[in-house]
Amino acid sequence: MHTTVIDPAIRARYRALKGGQEYAFTTVDPCSTAHLVVDMQNGFMEEGMPLEVPVARSIVPHINAVSRAVRSHGGTNVYFRFTTRSSRDWSVYFEQFQAAEFGDGEVTTFQPGSHGHALHRGLDVTAEDTVMDKTRFSPFTPSSSDALQVLRERGIDTVLVSGTLTDCCSAATARDAQQLGFRVILISDANAALSDAEHNAAVNNVAAYFGDIRTTEQVVALVEEAPERAAPTAVTV
Repeated sequence: MHTTVIDPAIRARYRALKGGQEYAFTTVDPCSTAHLVVDMQNGFMEEGMPLEVPVARSIVPHINAVSRAVRSHGGTNVYFRFTTRSSRDWSVYFEQFQAAEFGDGEVTTFQPGSHGHALHRGLDVTAEDTVMDKTRFSPFTPSSSDALQVLRERGIDTVLVSGTLTDCCSAATARDAQQLGFRVILISDANAALSDAEHNAAVNNVAAYFGDIRTTEQVVALVEEAPERAAPTAVTV
């Protein structure tokens, strides 16, 4: 698991903007909260895979803890699967990384229905949860997925972001979510990158401009300590 370090200058700056506080979002309503689990697929997690992120295996228990808390308190878990059907679907991306083995390997690995595309077996996914394919780093990029519509239909106002890679799909998801009007909490010890440096670069960027950074323990406590939503008042006509 990564050692998360927030630069003191960045922390001082965002604390000043948050009225001297570490966190902007000190309470959540679980029923309007979604846990977005980003790309925890075999293609990123299994040993020997072309796009293996070794640290991703270590965050599975943390992701599961958040998912269980959210699920048991009426919230929404959404598990995203990175999907590449053809290099022609995102030609500029594959043009940018011209090594043939990279492009061919990614398209093969993340084909729908393939072993690499599947969610990792260690994840605690139940029939109550939503599994959704996305074709870009962020599920909120136009045409990437129906995530925005799904979350709005469910009345979601807060998203908890976990998954891999911290500095790619997780951070892209967090940044887009904030710009679309969601309260964003990135879970520092439930995200994984290829190095501490890349993980911390993304965490610091999100902390500076896009959302709160919290640990799994803190997020679970936020969900579990949330006041019960009041039952609707009966109206007599």
